[in-house]
Order: sequence, then C-alpha cells, then structure tokens
Amino acid sequence: MTLIKSISGIRGTIGGHAGEGLNPLDIVKFTSAYATLIRKTSTVKSNKIVVGRDARLSGEMVKNVVVGTLMGMGWDVVDIDFASTPTTELAVTMEGADGGIILTASHNPKQWNALKLLNEKGEFLNKEEGNEVLRIAEAEAFEYAEVDKLGSYRKDLTYNQKHIDSVLALDLVDVEAIRKADFHVAIDCVNSVGGIILPQLLEALGVKHVEKLYCEPTGDFQHNPEPLEKNLGDIMSLMKGGKNDVAFVVDPDVDRLAIICEDGRMYGEEYTLVTVADYILKHTPGSTVSNLSSTRALRDVTRKYGQQYFASAVGEVNVTTKMKEVAAVIGGEGNGGVIYPASHYGRDALVGIALFLSHLAHEGKKVSELRATYPAYFMAKNRVDLTPDTDVDAILAKVKELYKNEEINDIDGVKIDFAEKWVHLRKSNTEPIIRVYSEAHTQEEADAIGQEIMKVIESLAK
Repeated sequence: MTLIKSISGIRGTIGGHAGEGLNPLDIVKFTSAYATLIRKTSTVKSNKIVVGRDARLSGEMVKNVVVGTLMGMGWDVVDIDFASTPTTELAVTMEGADGGIILTASHNPKQWNALKLLNEKGEFLNKEEGNEVLRIAEAEAFEYAEVDKLGSYRKDLTYNQKHIDSVLALDLVDVEAIRKADFHVAIDCVNSVGGIILPQLLEALGVKHVEKLYCEPTGDFQHNPEPLEKNLGDIMSLMKGGKNDVAFVVDPDVDRLAIICEDGRMYGEEYTLVTVADYILKHTPGSTVSNLSSTRALRDVTRKYGQQYFASAVGEVNVTTKMKEVAAVIGGEGNGGVIYPASHYGRDALVGIALFLSHLAHEGKKVSELRATYPAYFMAKNRVDLTPDTDVDAILAKVKELYKNEEINDIDGVKIDFAEKWVHLRKSNTEPIIRVYSEAHTQEEADAIGQEIMKVIESLAK
C-alpha cells in the first residue's frame, strides 16, 4: 500500500490500514485540512466547493467520503460527478466557487486514486498552500460544523457541455474549417471520462467520423493509462488500417494529449504542445513557456516567429506561474499537456484537440507531413539509483561545477545546455535517485550524452 502526501495533492492506493493508502480515514483527514485552508484563504466567499471525478473503480467511494466530509465542514458541495480535470477547473470559476477537488490519480493504474486540490481560480494550490494543507492534516487542526451549519449538496451534470461550449468559443478554434476537412478521427479514452466528453466535443467540432476505442467509462483500464507509445499498441494497430486521419489518446483525467499519425506512428508526446504553439504563434505574437525537461523544439518554433521562450521548473503550477510572469500566449509540458491562457491556466486535452484540428485543417497536410515540418529531436529518460545516505545536492553541485563552461540552469536541479543537445538532472523528492533526461538530434546522441552524465554521477557518488 502507498500513500504519497505532496503539495500538489494526496494520492495513494486503495486498501490496507489507515495511513498506508488512500483510505476513508485518510480521505476525511486531508479533505478536512483542505476545507480549513480554503475557509481561511478564499476571497470568493460563496461557500461552495466543486467536486469532480474520473471513472476509476474507487471513484464513487472516494467521492462519497469527500462530499460528506465537506458538508460536515459546513461547505455547500456542487457535485459534477464524471468530469475531466480541466472541466472541473473551469467549473470552479463558472460556478463562482471557493475551490474544487478533482478525484483522479491521473495516469496511475486503477488501484490508485488521489485528491487534486484547486483554489478559487480553478488552479492547483501553490507550494505554501500545499504545505499548509499537510500541516493542518498532521495536526488535525480542523473543526466540524454544528448541525444547523452543515453544508448542502447539489448535483450538476451540465459542466461537460459548458466546457465544450467554452472551447468552441475560442477565437482560434475554426469549426467551419474542421467541418470542411471531413476528418476521420480515432480516439482511445482508456475507459475513463474522456470516453464521455471527447465524442461530444468532436461532434460539436463537426467531425462526422469517429472510431472509438476503450470509451466505456468503466474505470477498468484496458491498458496502462499513461499515454506513452509502449502502452498504445491497440490504437496504433487500428491506425495502421489506414481508415483514419488522426488518433487522439488521453489519460484518465483528460489533461494530457497524445497524437498518432495516419500511418500508425506516434506523433511524439513532446510535439503536441509544439504543434499547438506553432498555430497560436502564427496568429498571436507572444512568449511561450515549458518546463526544463520538455523538448527544445518549442524554443525553436517560438524563435521562428521572433518571440521569446522561457523555461520553468517541472510541475504544472510552476509552468503556470512562469506563464503569468511573462504573459505567455501558450505553454505547457512535454507530456502532452497544453495550457492555453485564452481558455484557462490548466492542461486541457479538449483545447489541444480543437486547436490541433484547426491547425491541421488550415495546413491541408497529412498528420505525418505536419510532424515533419518541426525540428527533429529525440529524448532519453534514465535514472541513477543511489543509497539513502548519498548527498544528492552535493553531487548536483559538483556536476554543475564540472560543466560550468556550458549554459547552466539550476532553478530545478541542473540543466546543462550544450550547443546541439541538453541534459537535465533532477533529484526525486521521495527516493534517493537522480532522474537524467537528455535530448539531441538523434536517439543515439541523446542516449550517449545521458550515459556520459550518468557515469559522472556514479563516479561522484563513490
């Protein structure tokens, strides 16, 4: 059993003893702590908290505990039930709520669930707020409402449609061009809430031909739910049949978007954001942001338009903070996470699909041809396992010194930017390892520079 407490939320496996997983007692404690924080920090004062969930097997149990706890804390609950992460984020602001809780363990397997915690803007809590939730939970410093002050409950299933309407209303979403292109689209929604909302979105965008794979929201995921190539053999095989123009794959909470070409090859998760950014920058001048572990292709595309690229620390809240700081017109993460401020400051696969199809319709190319227009980079992802008594910070400091003649960024670990490649080293917050991400113009070069730095780390650790 596993229970991971972090500033971005509480996640764990279902079952076992209290304190060992995400079980009813733990859910009550962390929900109570969150409700206490929001009572102190929200400026909205509507007394409402939105609750949405993905389709995982434990979802109903977790939701019932969360809803009852919030009511016990005196909050009025708006239950939007099956809803993506971006839908829930938007619902918070549309509802004028004080906050929201999304019940999803994102790309984790079915035995996991989590509480993702939102502020009044429908955005994830920052580091200080997240730490305060953990402190309140640890101290059990919360107080429940008296009987006359218990919260109310309301179910509202209109937010999927409201989310779709908000996507259609975006200036750069060209429904007419998409309809005229007459795309044949396949989708893999890994048996979660994407299976409900993506067919509705595609129909609203004028896509008449949709082939569905794993769209029944049973929560019994038919493959590993992380949208990586190694997990997507079924939809890739389907695409090799040659009947569809493009395939879209989402994770269980629909904030990551992977794309598959018309010939069954992966488009590359790093290139979801790159492609959408190309389309946005073509129409809207402005800066872009991605995290340090994302592809350099976004920087290249941004500079092509004479605009400025900025890197942030890893983590969605860090990306959105940087985006606000530099007034970015588009940003996100290399895992298929598109953040478009004209919609909202959250990763949103629906926004990504609508903008990608608009771009594809305007370009008049096959998906593989569109992919070939972007700079070619290849990435390697490795890790170095260390002993618990290893001073990881000291090792990173020594690596930084060794490569001081290269361009160094140390806002999140150490990133070494060489002329034609880069390596990013980050320590894990939960175990004694250093993650080693590297990128170059060929897979062989990416692997080679990654292995070189790993040997340096291993020699320093001795």
